[in-house]
Amino acid sequence: MNAALHQALTASHLTETDVAAHLAVDPKTVRRWLSGQRPYPRHRWALAQLLQAEEETLWPPQEPPRDEKAPLSEHAHRVYAHRWQVSREVWHRLFEEAEQEIGILVYSGLFLADDAGILDVLTARARAGVSVRILLGDPDSPELQRRGQDEGIRDALSARARNAILLFHPLAEVDGVEIRTHATVLYNSIYLTEKRLLVNQHIYGLPAAKSPVVEIDRTTSPEMAETYMQSFHLAWTSGKPVTE
Repeated sequence: MNAALHQALTASHLTETDVAAHLAVDPKTVRRWLSGQRPYPRHRWALAQLLQAEEETLWPPQEPPRDEKAPLSEHAHRVYAHRWQVSREVWHRLFEEAEQEIGILVYSGLFLADDAGILDVLTARARAGVSVRILLGDPDSPELQRRGQDEGIRDALSARARNAILLFHPLAEVDGVEIRTHATVLYNSIYLTEKRLLVNQHIYGLPAAKSPVVEIDRTTSPEMAETYMQSFHLAWTSGKPVTE
């Protein structure tokens, strides 16, 4: 019930029918307002003027509804329990919104390399002047091979890395795109732009697709973002350009 509205009607010596006639609405609508339903803005303004009351007194500002996309904390904007829960639309939006840089640091990233739509987005952003850096695991490196053993898939990870290199390689012909391989121990995969990062945790014995992903906003959590950015830059500096 809207007690403030009830009191204002009583003080004005107006009935529900009087209000309905002044506002050209059904009396049932007025009863719903008295019961707590919030009128449309134009009706709130007219009714406040009719009752000579402040709109904010009759209808205090509402608490904003809890947005499922609201940040979990000042550091983690969103957390996905598994990478496979991150929708294709989220990956597309991450890269499509980039205006300055895109960075991908993975062992294989085959789920992206095998997506023609993602490759088109990366190509389009590079042609729009965005710096695109892709850092893939060296299939022959002991680090990548050990990771394959840890996941229980042995040589399959090296094969996935080789496939990813082949699929990403045509992008190297586009100005603004650089592709390198690395031989570092990755504790997480990093997907970044100048606005956001998606960080895929690496868990011993589990593939990356089953491991959590943390989304970080670089504006609201610059220090945390910078931690991962430094990791990316170190791996990039030690990487080797992909050749034919």
